[in-house]
Amino acid sequence: MPDVRFSKSRPYRERYPEVPFGFVLVTGCQNPVNPPGFDQYKRKKLRRMRSRATLAEIEARIGVYDRFFRGFGYACPLPGHLKRTVNSGFPRYNIMVDAHFMAEMCAGILVAAADFQRFDGGLTLDVSEGSETCEGMGGRTMTTRAGEIVLRDEKEIVCVLCQGADEKTRVTERTQDVLFYAYAVPGIDAQHLETGLALAGEAVSRFGGGACREVRIF
Repeated sequence: MPDVRFSKSRPYRERYPEVPFGFVLVTGCQNPVNPPGFDQYKRKKLRRMRSRATLAEIEARIGVYDRFFRGFGYACPLPGHLKRTVNSGFPRYNIMVDAHFMAEMCAGILVAAADFQRFDGGLTLDVSEGSETCEGMGGRTMTTRAGEIVLRDEKEIVCVLCQGADEKTRVTERTQDVLFYAYAVPGIDAQHLETGLALAGEAVSRFGGGACREVRIF
């Protein structure tokens, strides 16, 4: 059975000593577009997310991410995603991407979905010294700024928190082992990462089959 080897670098631990990171791995699953019952499941989660008290809490957490992104000179995608979700509901791509969006919006956190088999070795959460490059989704080149939070495998950067995930680990219709991982920023508690990741793992294992591992928070 595949397993995730993960660590935090010393620069990350020194700069963000109390800021958590988490993930959940679902193995042996499928990635269909819209399996039976999935739309109803999404609508139930959407109704709960749109309730006044819950939505206010989600908006507050997304505001924390937005301020962190702006501190590095980037626009955070979460406020726009939330507005579209409130107005139009969850998008439909495939269950892995859809589960990632649900986890973000229902928990008010930043989540990525990756094909676990595409990683080269173990993962390390790190802080970039700047001017590092990697290939983002769609083939765009991402160049880091000093102090940016990055996730590395043993070969290269696979995600830049404020810029996005790489092309190499993008989930496809052939993905069978999906890793959902979630970043916190200062001011975001670990419990919200756990809530979002548990939702993503439940959705994919329920509608795509496979085995959902325990959510791990570091």
